[in-house]
Amino acid sequence: MISAGDFRNGLTLEIDNAVYQVIEFQHVKPGKGAAFVRTKLRDIKNGGLTERTFRPQEKYPQAHIERSDMQYLYSDGELYNFMNVETFDQIALNDEAVGDSLKFVKENDMVKMLSHQGNVFAIEPPLFVELVIIDTEPGFKGDTAQGATKPAKVETGATVYVPLFVNQGDKISIDTRTGEYMKRV
Repeated sequence: MISAGDFRNGLTLEIDNAVYQVIEFQHVKPGKGAAFVRTKLRDIKNGGLTERTFRPQEKYPQAHIERSDMQYLYSDGELYNFMNVETFDQIALNDEAVGDSLKFVKENDMVKMLSHQGNVFAIEPPLFVELVIIDTEPGFKGDTAQGATKPAKVETGATVYVPLFVNQGDKISIDTRTGEYMKRV
């Protein structure tokens, strides 16, 4: 059990049968009345943010989040199949569980699978991936004073905005958190 006075950023808690992660916290001591802790919490199942205040003596159980390295094998149209590379156990997840977290992940790439009490709630792709551009318009010289970009389709089917000098067949590095072009490889 963790008291509200001991909250820290990144801490995961079970509150009212839901699992929350502390994004921000602030200890407040008003001139009148009792002290309290103002927090911003993220529901790890659906990603929603809520703000809530706690009395410092309130206690909540810590939620244990399991992070396991899994290899993305393939998609058969309905299910996405993953394998634990240590035990060779395979897991199949539907579109709802995966969401758009695999839009920059190729087959056989490693991902982190986050679960709570055996229920997978999120998939974290690698922070940076290198993908080949399969379709984009040809680049034009000039008009680059403002950092002009153009859409490019990568080998996983996702669309990324790239600078004008990047061409079809080029390999680029992408930040999966933002979906932005980083550099040409």
